[in-house]
Amino acid sequence: MAEKYNVLILGASYGSLLATKLLLAGHSVKLACLPSEAEIINAEGTVVRLPVRSIGETVEIASKNLPGNLAADSPDKINPGEFDIVALAMQEPQYRTAGARELLDAVGKAKVPCMSIMNMPPLPYLRRVESLSGAALEQCYADSKVWDACEPELMTLASPDPQAFRPPGEQPNILQVGLPTNFKVAAFHNDAHTTILRNIEADIMAIRYETPKGNVELPVKLKVHDSIFVPFAKWPMLIAGNYRCIGDDEMRPIKEAVHSDLEASREIYQWVCALCETIGADRGDMVPFEKYANAALGLLKPSSAARGLFGGAPFIERVDKLVQSIAARHGRQSDIVDEIVRRVDARSSLNRSS
Repeated sequence: MAEKYNVLILGASYGSLLATKLLLAGHSVKLACLPSEAEIINAEGTVVRLPVRSIGETVEIASKNLPGNLAADSPDKINPGEFDIVALAMQEPQYRTAGARELLDAVGKAKVPCMSIMNMPPLPYLRRVESLSGAALEQCYADSKVWDACEPELMTLASPDPQAFRPPGEQPNILQVGLPTNFKVAAFHNDAHTTILRNIEADIMAIRYETPKGNVELPVKLKVHDSIFVPFAKWPMLIAGNYRCIGDDEMRPIKEAVHSDLEASREIYQWVCALCETIGADRGDMVPFEKYANAALGLLKPSSAARGLFGGAPFIERVDKLVQSIAARHGRQSDIVDEIVRRVDARSSLNRSS
């Protein structure tokens, strides 16, 4: 019998997608979230709506019908030492808030291996990259001190390629997946911790789900890679699409940001790919622009970064600033990246002052 794991996930929104895959495979999951979210999740479970291309339909997966066990709790009631692995599924600025900050610190001190599915790589993960080990990148984070207790050897990163959102006007335990792609996760420094990932990878790969049209293979897998640079494949996507949704006075869908000027999108995409190669990535670690541009045709909403800023968020994940800072360290500069950083800085400052 395959080993079953006890997994803690920080964040019940995007985290419920990963949780559903784990529950389908029979693992136990606890979601760390707001008390109001925990109350409804413990009473009703979660629901993830997942488009399945093979049957041309969206499948609604309710956690209460799955073999794994799901619970939710507020951060102050959770002991991270009870878990085999932790997944970080909140946006980076949220870890500075009361409750989340203390739980992340406890996770680090308990020395539990962590897999981040944030767009913004945790600072300890960047310390695993030899070319960045001495880089001063703290200014790119909402509060870099929250990562002090987390050791680089216990941190890995998954590229959060699947796109998902909470449908407006519905309960907070419901998640709609828009783009059902894979989580591409780098191996841990420690082989024993990587074994956990590979076992979960195999478990998720083996899942078949019963629908009225028969047993189907569900999208959104966990793919484990030896290269620590594979998760950075998300950076060109974020710069070419997500952050270019942000205008001075309005936002636009990712599809429009990419396809309104496809050549400009290609240029900046390839510029970020080249930067990733400069810090150690192989070309094979990156996703070809054509594949990304095709996927962007289905991204009909503004990015979470844009929605956050125009919804009044004082801080968002600053992969734009991280890319700009790493580029400057290597003598590179992009007018497009500089303009993105300017716009995000301006809107964030406005939100903080209002």
